[in-house]
Amino acid sequence: MNEQSDNSMEKAVILVVDDNADNLTLMSNLLKLKYKVKVANSGARALKIAGSDSPPDLVLLDIMMPEMDGYEVLRQLRANPKTNDIPVIFLTAKADMEDERYGLSLGAVDYITKPVSPPIVMARVHNHLDLKAMHDFLKKENEFLEHEIQRRTKEIVAVQDVTILALSSLAETRDNDTGNHIRRTQHYVKILAKYLKTNPRFGWFLTEQNILALYKTAPLHDLGKVGIPDNILLKPGELNGNEFAVMQTHTLLGKKTIEEAEKRLGTEVDFLRFAKEIALFHHEKWDGTGYPEGLAGDNIPISARLMALADVYDALICRRIYKLPMPHEEARDIIVANKGKHFDPDIVDAFIALEEEFIKIAKQFKDDK
Repeated sequence: MNEQSDNSMEKAVILVVDDNADNLTLMSNLLKLKYKVKVANSGARALKIAGSDSPPDLVLLDIMMPEMDGYEVLRQLRANPKTNDIPVIFLTAKADMEDERYGLSLGAVDYITKPVSPPIVMARVHNHLDLKAMHDFLKKENEFLEHEIQRRTKEIVAVQDVTILALSSLAETRDNDTGNHIRRTQHYVKILAKYLKTNPRFGWFLTEQNILALYKTAPLHDLGKVGIPDNILLKPGELNGNEFAVMQTHTLLGKKTIEEAEKRLGTEVDFLRFAKEIALFHHEKWDGTGYPEGLAGDNIPISARLMALADVYDALICRRIYKLPMPHEEARDIIVANKGKHFDPDIVDAFIALEEEFIKIAKQFKDDK
């Protein structure tokens, strides 16, 4: 792994630390044929060299030095993120087993007692340089893999966002009067969810991850409208009973469209769970008089309850082919009047608390026409 005899490779750098000049000379002469050698005659000098822009690959460190002993040098090396990966071998006259145990406990990779055996020193230096080279290789591989995972995760998220945007835009093009409806409603849902996350009835569900998923999938709430005939979807007047029954099927069509996509993929996509709930149930009412299943109260998924208020509010304040836009104040009064009837009471309270935010979102994403 670290064949220093190969001239095509740069020699490893060994830092020898000892307050005795003769010991420095001895070790330098032993190591210099195979390695590049740096020397330091004090702990302070060793720390300076190790923390430089050209740190050593390995340190041979004496323990018994004045002012700062080898133990303290090692402590400071390990405490510094820039030097904590440099392998340190103690090279010392302290031969007691307890000294060796203590030195290794501080983070030394090896412990050699003086007088040294040159072959033993060279073999252990070589082995620990090999281990460091492997460690560095694995660290770089892990960093590369982590970067690659982050890159691919961003790609997956981008694909999700583009897919949802494409599907929701397809539904939007069927109804020319909806304009920026999907953008406004997803922001309404988001601020309602963030406000309600501290409410005991909702906090268990409204995690940051779920709020993000709700925000991203909310635009699919009217996906099923792509299957509604133009003579009904674009009718300028009030729908008759048969026409309204057909319009109601857009909830089932939206859910089935997503399910069909999952079927072709061969797996259910957890990310789209809320999209299916919202598409199917956002016309359910708190008192059980909604459609398609007549669910009531807490039996209606939270995702759908949030979208119900967001969808109705936006429909009230915006122009439609069959109606003129309504002032915010009038829309607010209608929603408040339907507290506990059409809408979850706590969600209505959140809407009132966020009234100014709703107005800002409506202005930010107002329709061009």
